[in-house]
Amino acid sequence: MKIFALLLSLISLSSAKRPNIVFFFTDDHAPHAIGAYNGFLKSVNPTPEIDRLAADGMLFENSFCTNSICGPSRAVIMSGKHSHKNGFMNNGNSFDWNQQIFPKILRAAGYHTALYGKSHLKGNPQGFDSWAVLPGQGDYYNPALITPEGRKVVNGYCTDIVTDMAIEFVKESKALGKPFMLMCQHKAPHRTWMPALRHLHLYDDQTIPEPSTLFDQYEGRGPAQHQEMEIERHMYLDHDLFTDLTPEKTYPKQRRPSEDRSAWVNMKRMTPEQLKVWRAAYEPKDKAFRDAQLEGRDLVRWKYQRYVKNYLRAIKGVDENLARLRKTLEDEGLADNTVFVYSSDQGFYIGDHGWYDKRWMYEESLKMPLIVSWPGVIKPGTRNQNLVQNLDYAQTFLEMAGATIPDDMQGESLVPLLKGESPSDWRKSIYYHYYEYPSYHQVPRHNGIRTERYKLINFYEFGEWEFYDLKTDPDELHNLYGNPEKKELIEEVRNQLINLQKSYDDKTVLPTKPKAWQARMRRTTSVQTEADFPPRTK
Repeated sequence: MKIFALLLSLISLSSAKRPNIVFFFTDDHAPHAIGAYNGFLKSVNPTPEIDRLAADGMLFENSFCTNSICGPSRAVIMSGKHSHKNGFMNNGNSFDWNQQIFPKILRAAGYHTALYGKSHLKGNPQGFDSWAVLPGQGDYYNPALITPEGRKVVNGYCTDIVTDMAIEFVKESKALGKPFMLMCQHKAPHRTWMPALRHLHLYDDQTIPEPSTLFDQYEGRGPAQHQEMEIERHMYLDHDLFTDLTPEKTYPKQRRPSEDRSAWVNMKRMTPEQLKVWRAAYEPKDKAFRDAQLEGRDLVRWKYQRYVKNYLRAIKGVDENLARLRKTLEDEGLADNTVFVYSSDQGFYIGDHGWYDKRWMYEESLKMPLIVSWPGVIKPGTRNQNLVQNLDYAQTFLEMAGATIPDDMQGESLVPLLKGESPSDWRKSIYYHYYEYPSYHQVPRHNGIRTERYKLINFYEFGEWEFYDLKTDPDELHNLYGNPEKKELIEEVRNQLINLQKSYDDKTVLPTKPKAWQARMRRTTSVQTEADFPPRTK
């Protein structure tokens, strides 16, 4: 009888239908630009389709990255290891595709695997039956794609093109009869926020709400005073905001926009028909701007509106394409056995603190969206409060597929949380480490810890510390480090940070340098010069 029961168990296990996994991933999509996250942009209904996904599944309220920059975040997801362990610490690195990554393990376990869109890890992807990736940041219009057969150019809008490939892969996988893992990774809404032609007039008749910290003056936060990411001083009217921008525009050599970030460069790829529609949309707006002769805070507010509208327009393309892919799963009869994950590589500043971009350990760039639908497993409309990270994704996908999870991965599988369980030993804090300095935007290296209530940041090269009580100061405006009333608490959290750093075997924290760090801040990598930085508006 025992042998018979064992045979029945093995037959049941072998016949169990493993779920398909769709990882729908974007670049720089802040949670507070998703309606379901209830941020200050919710009133403009930016993401109705992503909101529907949240209603069908679980939304993670406390989802964080380990290193708020594009390539490193992707490397952490692939490897299930912190940046110092997977070797990809900043965007200047090259990913070692020979190392252990979760797609290889899934493929060996019988999954049909694919990666389409933005990789940003350099080199040819491994672990995928099918792949086509953008070179570098890629282009919004008529993008080039690197494939196993070589480079090709596809006419159209990048978000649509990447989703087209994903849809074809879903249909191919169904025909094969194999479970699949699809990584559909979009460039949008990365700088320079070029919308699809069909969205160029979206929000024209609206004034988008401003963040309460748009005119933050950074009191008590030394590093924040020396960055290069302010909408006011560091965002270009032309290649960031498209004002009077045409393919014929010329730039002085020292002001030539970066080849992988510039709307001007991408406009040179547009067809005459595309360019005609683009210029027809922006020319009247540009004339109105010139006629207004704005200055001071009025100019900052105009720049914010132009920026945030284009950012949200790029997101609208993502939202529509998410719906296209979900509909394909339904039409092909695959939706009930498919885990659908929405995430982005980190958060982003949408005028918060007067900024754009990411990198900091402050909440707006530390938080990343994570929404998961798993029919029959997740209770629809669930909102989870546990502290989770992109470090956890690899183990989660492997457990979903019933594959072996390597012991050297550093995260935790989210499957128990997705099933509605409350593990008593779940983490009480997360670890963060950012490395890319000196570089674009001049954010200094730092590591830190975030607990459910507190955050301690160590700008270790320069001996600068910041401490925040997120319950009383959610916008992180008041640095409590040095407050004698918080001395014991800060020391307790500092010890927790040291223990976390040791537990992840992070030996990459540099010693404090003796010179005052303010004198060492450099702007050598920016396309701008000192003359381009006027005093800030008070």
